[in-house]
Amino acid sequence: MDLAAIVGLNVLSGIASLVLISLGLAIIFGMMKIINLAHGEFLMLGAYATVLSTNHGVNIWFAMLVISPVFVGLVGILVERTLIRVLYGRLVDTMLATWGLSLFIVGLVTMIFGNTINGVPTPLGGFQVGAYRSDLYTPFLALVALLLLCGVVVVLRFTRFGLIARATMQKPDMASALGVDPDRVYMATFGIGAAVTGLAGGLLAPVSGVAPTMGSAFVAKAFITVVGGGASILAGTASASLLFGSINQMGSYLTTPVFGEVILLVAATLLIRVLPEGITGRFFRGSL
Repeated sequence: MDLAAIVGLNVLSGIASLVLISLGLAIIFGMMKIINLAHGEFLMLGAYATVLSTNHGVNIWFAMLVISPVFVGLVGILVERTLIRVLYGRLVDTMLATWGLSLFIVGLVTMIFGNTINGVPTPLGGFQVGAYRSDLYTPFLALVALLLLCGVVVVLRFTRFGLIARATMQKPDMASALGVDPDRVYMATFGIGAAVTGLAGGLLAPVSGVAPTMGSAFVAKAFITVVGGGASILAGTASASLLFGSINQMGSYLTTPVFGEVILLVAATLLIRVLPEGITGRFFRGSL
């Protein structure tokens, strides 16, 4: 029973991590149809913002929950205004541009901070389950992931900005005719997606090594989750995270973490083969 509880917490951690690292990409790709290959580097910048702020005496909660998303959100707005805005509708060019951006960010961070692994202490304490010990940060991450999903649902479905953003992504000419500035909506949407990604990076900083190349460990999982989830931004991200997070953690428990990643990749390949439109293309049509 004790072992089952610990395994369940590990599965919960895997699901929460996938939601966090994928949601920002789902907003940018699902709404704007932009394949951002610098997504992993946005995560890395959020993690570094937390580490540097904490090292300079800032409270770790403020660093994770405020500084990281604000900083990466501003970086996202800068990237959209200077790079992405001239590439809308050009999928391959956008992929090449964001790939080059990812290389530039990795090189710049490596030049400034070196290729060393940094980190911050995990906040909150631990607890004992029989002979096993776990930490309270795992359920905290799950709670934040759930609140983040609910927050994005509320913004997109029940606020004026959400209505305008969804309308602009579907019919930009019609939205422009009604007095909406599509450029500003694109900028804000990209900035929000980047901010969510920065928040994920900040939250994952205490549980993962922070290094210039850390983004490569997350970007593949994020794309697998978003593509496997399908067209619906939130329902797809949630359902794919639930499925892939459970498979990954159970595979890691039954074998090794390396084989757990292999099992995740095989499961994602089979899912896309069976459901080429993703989970929501088959089971949650019309959901947000």
